[in-house]
Amino acid sequence: MRILITNDDGINAPGLAALEQIATELAGPDGEVWVVAPAFEQSGVAHCISYTHPTMIAQMGPRRFAAEGSPADCVLAGVHHVLKDTPPDLILSGVNRGNNSAENALYSGTLGGALEGALQGIPSFALSQYLGPENYDIEDPFEASRVFGAEVIRKVLAAQIPEGPTYRMFYNVNFPPVPASGVKGTRAAVQGLRLGTCFAVEPHKAPSGRMFLWARGGDQRAVTQEGCDADMNLRGYISVTPMRADLTAHDVMAPLAQAFEQG
Repeated sequence: MRILITNDDGINAPGLAALEQIATELAGPDGEVWVVAPAFEQSGVAHCISYTHPTMIAQMGPRRFAAEGSPADCVLAGVHHVLKDTPPDLILSGVNRGNNSAENALYSGTLGGALEGALQGIPSFALSQYLGPENYDIEDPFEASRVFGAEVIRKVLAAQIPEGPTYRMFYNVNFPPVPASGVKGTRAAVQGLRLGTCFAVEPHKAPSGRMFLWARGGDQRAVTQEGCDADMNLRGYISVTPMRADLTAHDVMAPLAQAFEQG
């Protein structure tokens, strides 16, 4: 198996090293793992691509490239430049330092890489490690993802979930904020909503007098709907959420169409 991996924390991030380990286990002794990752951190860029300026890419070692762009740029570079003659069988993005459950999924560059992989017609996964009091300061905060990552991906691929005539699925996998020994299992879960919390900005004045705004996330332990991704993670379970690029709110199409028909 030939696997392309990327992330949004940058090519030197410890989470990417964890993902290389997962990908190597999946690829097997006869497989290949190729890295095309951002040269610098790209957290929060979602599915951004560098449409109005070129992306510089440099080879850092065997099967290892750094690109001055977003995770989606890196997937484009990997599929259409680095591996243009031998396309990957699987694309993995992560392992993100921090969860991409609930509303975080909408901002995530990690998911942006997997989404681009799906748009290219390649099975793709985004992997993220929830952090909390039980794993933040342990020797390897990515332990849960290292231990269970390959197994989760294998199970999804083995399920051979059918694809319809629509946007291809990708999978958002979030590992709970516990050491590997604390993981209770894996659950399929819908994307959740942390109630009463959202992203905001925090103002800071520089010595020059200029005002700067830092983006700030909401409470990552806020109450969520029962059974959703964030709820499962906080209860010690790995969550797997199937996603597509289709942003249509299908549940309101009928009343919306009816509103125009009445006009």
